[in-house]
Amino acid sequence: MPSQQHEQIVQMLSARPRIVAASVAETRAGFEELTKLFPLAPDVTHQSVDAGGVPAEWVAVPESRADRVVLYLHGGGYVIGSLNTHRELASRIARATRARALVIDYRLAPEHPFPAAVEDATAAYRWLVGTGVPPARIAVAGDSAGGGLTLATLLALRDARTELPAAGVCMSPWTDLEGTGASAQPGGADDPLLDLAGLREMGAHYASANPRHPLAAPLYASFRGLPPLLIQVGTREILLDDSTRVAAKAKADGVDVTLEPWDGLIHVWQLFGPQVPESEQAVARIGEFARKHFG
Repeated sequence: MPSQQHEQIVQMLSARPRIVAASVAETRAGFEELTKLFPLAPDVTHQSVDAGGVPAEWVAVPESRADRVVLYLHGGGYVIGSLNTHRELASRIARATRARALVIDYRLAPEHPFPAAVEDATAAYRWLVGTGVPPARIAVAGDSAGGGLTLATLLALRDARTELPAAGVCMSPWTDLEGTGASAQPGGADDPLLDLAGLREMGAHYASANPRHPLAAPLYASFRGLPPLLIQVGTREILLDDSTRVAAKAKADGVDVTLEPWDGLIHVWQLFGPQVPESEQAVARIGEFARKHFG
Protein backbone atom coordinates (compact mmCIF):
# COMPACT_ATOMS: atom_id res chain seq x y z
CA MET A 1 0.00 0.00 0.00
CA PRO A 2 1.58 3.32 -1.04
CA SER A 3 2.34 5.77 1.73
CA GLN A 4 0.33 8.92 2.37
CA GLN A 5 3.34 10.99 1.29
CA HIS A 6 3.53 9.16 -2.05
CA GLU A 7 -0.18 9.67 -2.66
CA GLN A 8 0.07 13.38 -1.81
CA ILE A 9 2.65 13.79 -4.58
CA VAL A 10 0.45 11.79 -6.95
CA GLN A 11 -2.43 14.17 -6.19
CA MET A 12 -0.20 17.20 -6.75
CA LEU A 13 1.04 15.87 -10.09
CA SER A 14 -2.48 14.93 -11.18
CA ALA A 15 -3.79 18.40 -10.36
CA ARG A 16 -1.09 20.42 -12.10
CA PRO A 17 -2.18 22.20 -15.29
CA ARG A 18 -0.81 20.73 -18.51
CA ILE A 19 0.42 22.95 -21.31
CA VAL A 20 -1.21 21.84 -24.56
CA ALA A 21 1.36 21.36 -27.34
CA ALA A 22 4.18 22.52 -25.06
CA SER A 23 7.48 23.30 -26.75
CA VAL A 24 10.65 21.44 -25.84
CA ALA A 25 11.91 24.56 -24.05
CA GLU A 26 8.70 24.82 -22.00
CA THR A 27 8.83 21.14 -21.07
CA ARG A 28 12.45 21.45 -19.97
CA ALA A 29 11.67 24.52 -17.85
CA GLY A 30 8.70 22.78 -16.25
CA PHE A 31 10.82 19.80 -15.23
CA GLU A 32 13.46 22.09 -13.75
CA GLU A 33 10.78 23.80 -11.64
CA LEU A 34 9.26 20.50 -10.50
CA THR A 35 12.52 19.09 -9.19
CA LYS A 36 13.25 22.28 -7.21
CA LEU A 37 10.76 20.84 -4.70
CA PHE A 38 13.51 18.47 -3.54
CA PRO A 39 16.45 20.52 -2.14
CA LEU A 40 19.93 19.21 -1.44
CA ALA A 41 20.96 18.18 2.05
CA PRO A 42 23.36 20.72 3.56
CA ASP A 43 26.34 18.33 3.58
CA VAL A 44 26.23 17.62 -0.19
CA THR A 45 29.01 19.01 -2.36
CA HIS A 46 29.02 19.26 -6.14
CA GLN A 47 31.84 20.29 -8.43
CA SER A 48 31.89 20.74 -12.20
CA VAL A 49 34.25 18.55 -14.23
CA ASP A 50 34.98 17.82 -17.89
CA ALA A 51 34.50 14.05 -18.17
CA GLY A 52 36.26 13.27 -21.42
CA GLY A 53 34.58 16.14 -23.25
CA VAL A 54 31.22 15.62 -21.51
CA PRO A 55 30.03 18.28 -19.01
CA ALA A 56 29.57 16.62 -15.63
CA GLU A 57 29.56 17.07 -11.88
CA TRP A 58 31.08 15.22 -8.99
CA VAL A 59 28.38 14.88 -6.33
CA ALA A 60 29.57 13.70 -2.93
CA VAL A 61 28.61 13.42 0.73
CA PRO A 62 30.78 12.78 3.80
CA GLU A 63 30.18 9.02 3.43
CA SER A 64 31.54 8.97 -0.14
CA ARG A 65 34.68 6.91 -0.71
CA ALA A 66 37.16 8.08 -3.32
CA ASP A 67 37.60 4.57 -4.75
CA ARG A 68 33.89 3.98 -5.54
CA VAL A 69 31.94 5.79 -8.26
CA VAL A 70 28.36 5.71 -9.49
CA LEU A 71 28.18 7.00 -13.05
CA TYR A 72 24.71 8.56 -13.03
CA LEU A 73 22.61 9.06 -16.18
CA HIS A 74 19.57 11.27 -15.63
CA GLY A 75 16.10 10.66 -17.01
CA GLY A 76 13.85 12.88 -19.09
CA GLY A 77 13.02 11.03 -22.28
CA TYR A 78 16.39 11.98 -23.83
CA VAL A 79 14.82 15.43 -24.34
CA ILE A 80 14.63 17.06 -20.88
CA GLY A 81 16.52 16.76 -17.60
CA SER A 82 19.89 18.08 -16.47
CA LEU A 83 22.44 18.11 -13.69
CA ASN A 84 20.04 20.36 -11.76
CA THR A 85 17.04 18.04 -11.97
CA HIS A 86 18.85 14.96 -10.67
CA ARG A 87 21.55 16.30 -8.35
CA GLU A 88 19.47 15.59 -5.23
CA LEU A 89 18.68 12.00 -6.20
CA ALA A 90 22.33 11.43 -7.15
CA SER A 91 23.39 12.73 -3.74
CA ARG A 92 21.16 10.23 -1.93
CA ILE A 93 22.46 7.41 -4.11
CA ALA A 94 26.01 8.55 -3.32
CA ARG A 95 25.19 8.38 0.39
CA ALA A 96 23.56 4.94 0.13
CA THR A 97 26.37 3.45 -1.95
CA ARG A 98 29.11 5.27 0.01
CA ALA A 99 30.51 6.38 -3.32
CA ARG A 100 31.01 9.53 -5.32
CA ALA A 101 28.47 10.13 -8.07
CA LEU A 102 29.59 11.38 -11.46
CA VAL A 103 26.46 12.92 -13.00
CA ILE A 104 26.82 13.71 -16.69
CA ASP A 105 25.02 16.35 -18.75
CA TYR A 106 24.76 14.26 -21.91
CA ARG A 107 23.52 15.88 -25.12
CA LEU A 108 19.75 15.97 -25.56
CA ALA A 109 17.41 15.43 -28.50
CA PRO A 110 16.02 16.79 -30.74
CA GLU A 111 19.16 18.90 -31.14
CA HIS A 112 21.35 15.83 -30.64
CA PRO A 113 19.48 12.60 -31.49
CA PHE A 114 20.65 9.01 -31.04
CA PRO A 115 23.44 7.97 -30.66
CA ALA A 116 24.67 11.19 -28.99
CA ALA A 117 23.60 10.16 -25.47
CA VAL A 118 25.28 6.75 -25.80
CA GLU A 119 28.46 8.34 -27.12
CA ASP A 120 28.58 10.75 -24.18
CA ALA A 121 27.90 8.07 -21.57
CA THR A 122 30.57 5.71 -22.89
CA ALA A 123 33.05 8.59 -23.22
CA ALA A 124 32.47 9.54 -19.58
CA TYR A 125 32.95 5.91 -18.48
CA ARG A 126 36.23 5.62 -20.38
CA TRP A 127 37.39 8.93 -18.91
CA LEU A 128 36.53 7.67 -15.44
CA VAL A 129 38.54 4.49 -15.93
CA GLY A 130 41.35 6.58 -17.38
CA THR A 131 41.55 8.58 -14.14
CA GLY A 132 42.41 5.36 -12.31
CA VAL A 133 39.03 4.19 -10.99
CA PRO A 134 38.90 0.39 -11.46
CA PRO A 135 35.85 -0.85 -13.41
CA ALA A 136 35.13 -3.20 -10.50
CA ARG A 137 34.51 -0.11 -8.34
CA ILE A 138 32.11 1.56 -10.79
CA ALA A 139 28.34 1.14 -11.06
CA VAL A 140 26.30 2.72 -13.84
CA ALA A 141 22.86 3.91 -12.78
CA GLY A 142 19.99 5.89 -14.26
CA ASP A 143 16.27 6.53 -14.19
CA SER A 144 13.67 6.40 -16.99
CA ALA A 145 15.55 7.28 -20.20
CA GLY A 146 18.68 7.22 -18.06
CA GLY A 147 17.79 3.65 -17.08
CA GLY A 148 17.53 2.70 -20.73
CA LEU A 149 20.77 4.59 -21.35
CA THR A 150 22.39 2.60 -18.53
CA LEU A 151 21.61 -0.60 -20.41
CA ALA A 152 22.69 0.92 -23.73
CA THR A 153 25.98 2.06 -22.20
CA LEU A 154 26.71 -1.42 -20.86
CA LEU A 155 25.82 -2.94 -24.23
CA ALA A 156 28.00 -0.50 -26.17
CA LEU A 157 30.96 -1.11 -23.83
CA ARG A 158 30.49 -4.87 -24.12
CA ASP A 159 30.35 -4.69 -27.92
CA ALA A 160 33.55 -2.61 -27.92
CA ARG A 161 35.22 -5.26 -25.70
CA THR A 162 35.76 -2.68 -22.95
CA GLU A 163 36.07 -3.95 -19.39
CA LEU A 164 32.64 -3.62 -17.83
CA PRO A 165 31.68 -2.00 -14.51
CA ALA A 166 30.66 -3.95 -11.44
CA ALA A 167 26.91 -3.47 -11.84
CA GLY A 168 24.05 -1.59 -13.45
CA VAL A 169 21.05 0.00 -11.71
CA CYS A 170 17.92 0.88 -13.68
CA MET A 171 15.04 2.83 -12.12
CA SER A 172 11.87 2.58 -14.24
CA PRO A 173 14.00 2.15 -17.38
CA TRP A 174 12.63 3.23 -20.75
CA THR A 175 13.58 0.38 -23.07
CA ASP A 176 10.88 0.52 -25.76
CA LEU A 177 10.66 3.88 -27.57
CA GLU A 178 7.41 2.94 -29.29
CA GLY A 179 5.48 1.99 -26.15
CA THR A 180 4.34 -1.45 -27.31
CA GLY A 181 3.95 -2.96 -23.83
CA ALA A 182 0.51 -3.70 -22.41
CA SER A 183 1.13 -1.32 -19.48
CA ALA A 184 1.62 1.56 -21.95
CA GLN A 185 -1.72 1.11 -23.68
CA PRO A 186 -4.84 3.15 -22.74
CA GLY A 187 -6.09 1.87 -19.41
CA GLY A 188 -2.90 -0.08 -18.82
CA ALA A 189 -1.66 2.12 -15.98
CA ASP A 190 -2.66 5.19 -13.97
CA ASP A 191 0.49 7.31 -13.86
CA PRO A 192 0.29 11.14 -13.79
CA LEU A 193 3.87 11.56 -14.97
CA LEU A 194 3.78 9.77 -18.34
CA ASP A 195 1.35 9.17 -21.18
CA LEU A 196 1.73 7.15 -24.38
CA ALA A 197 1.51 10.14 -26.75
CA GLY A 198 4.25 12.01 -24.90
CA LEU A 199 6.36 8.90 -24.72
CA ARG A 200 6.18 8.33 -28.45
CA GLU A 201 6.86 11.99 -29.20
CA MET A 202 10.07 11.90 -27.18
CA GLY A 203 11.00 8.61 -28.82
CA ALA A 204 10.59 10.22 -32.23
CA HIS A 205 12.75 13.18 -31.15
CA TYR A 206 15.48 10.76 -30.07
CA ALA A 207 15.53 7.96 -32.64
CA SER A 208 12.91 8.39 -35.35
CA ALA A 209 15.21 6.83 -37.96
CA ASN A 210 15.64 3.56 -36.08
CA PRO A 211 13.43 3.29 -32.95
CA ARG A 212 14.29 -0.41 -32.52
CA HIS A 213 18.07 -0.10 -32.62
CA PRO A 214 19.26 -2.10 -29.58
CA LEU A 215 21.26 0.86 -28.25
CA ALA A 216 18.23 3.16 -28.54
CA ALA A 217 15.63 0.62 -27.37
CA PRO A 218 17.46 -2.03 -25.31
CA LEU A 219 14.34 -4.22 -25.32
CA TYR A 220 15.65 -5.45 -28.68
CA ALA A 221 19.18 -6.23 -27.46
CA SER A 222 20.96 -9.40 -26.47
CA PHE A 223 22.12 -8.97 -22.87
CA ARG A 224 24.63 -11.79 -22.75
CA GLY A 225 27.77 -10.87 -20.82
CA LEU A 226 26.38 -7.89 -18.91
CA PRO A 227 27.19 -7.39 -15.21
CA PRO A 228 24.55 -7.87 -12.46
CA LEU A 229 21.50 -5.63 -12.86
CA LEU A 230 19.03 -4.16 -10.39
CA ILE A 231 15.76 -3.02 -11.97
CA GLN A 232 13.22 -1.11 -9.88
CA VAL A 233 9.80 -0.26 -11.32
CA GLY A 234 6.40 0.81 -10.01
CA THR A 235 3.39 -1.33 -10.80
CA ARG A 236 1.34 1.82 -11.50
CA GLU A 237 3.47 3.12 -14.35
CA ILE A 238 3.23 2.73 -18.09
CA LEU A 239 6.85 1.57 -18.28
CA LEU A 240 6.19 -1.49 -16.12
CA ASP A 241 6.39 -3.80 -19.14
CA ASP A 242 9.61 -2.10 -20.28
CA SER A 243 11.18 -3.46 -17.10
CA THR A 244 9.56 -6.89 -16.90
CA ARG A 245 10.31 -7.76 -20.53
CA VAL A 246 13.94 -6.66 -20.30
CA ALA A 247 14.41 -8.51 -17.02
CA ALA A 248 13.04 -11.71 -18.57
CA LYS A 249 15.27 -11.38 -21.65
CA ALA A 250 18.37 -10.61 -19.59
CA LYS A 251 17.77 -13.58 -17.30
CA ALA A 252 17.33 -15.81 -20.35
CA ASP A 253 20.69 -14.50 -21.58
CA GLY A 254 22.36 -15.56 -18.34
CA VAL A 255 22.55 -12.16 -16.61
CA ASP A 256 22.16 -11.91 -12.82
CA VAL A 257 19.02 -9.75 -12.66
CA THR A 258 17.18 -8.52 -9.59
CA LEU A 259 13.74 -7.21 -10.59
CA GLU A 260 11.89 -5.21 -7.92
CA PRO A 261 8.26 -4.30 -8.73
CA TRP A 262 7.06 -1.76 -6.14
CA ASP A 263 3.33 -2.10 -5.60
CA GLY A 264 1.19 0.94 -6.46
CA LEU A 265 4.08 3.34 -7.11
CA ILE A 266 4.42 5.73 -10.04
CA HIS A 267 7.25 6.53 -12.42
CA VAL A 268 10.65 7.22 -10.80
CA TRP A 269 9.29 7.69 -7.28
CA GLN A 270 12.93 7.63 -6.15
CA LEU A 271 13.08 11.32 -7.19
CA PHE A 272 10.57 12.35 -4.53
CA GLY A 273 13.09 12.93 -1.79
CA PRO A 274 13.56 11.70 1.76
CA GLN A 275 10.06 12.82 2.78
CA VAL A 276 8.58 9.88 0.83
CA PRO A 277 9.33 6.59 2.62
CA GLU A 278 9.34 4.51 -0.57
CA SER A 279 11.93 6.85 -2.11
CA GLU A 280 14.27 6.33 0.82
CA GLN A 281 13.64 2.59 0.89
CA ALA A 282 14.36 2.19 -2.82
CA VAL A 283 17.56 4.21 -2.63
CA ALA A 284 18.65 2.15 0.39
CA ARG A 285 18.15 -1.01 -1.70
CA ILE A 286 20.28 0.54 -4.47
CA GLY A 287 22.97 1.17 -1.87
CA GLU A 288 22.89 -2.44 -0.67
CA PHE A 289 23.06 -3.77 -4.21
CA ALA A 290 25.94 -1.54 -5.30
CA ARG A 291 27.99 -2.10 -2.15
CA LYS A 292 27.60 -5.86 -2.56
CA HIS A 293 29.01 -5.74 -6.08
CA PHE A 294 31.73 -3.21 -5.33
CA GLY A 295 33.10 -5.88 -2.98
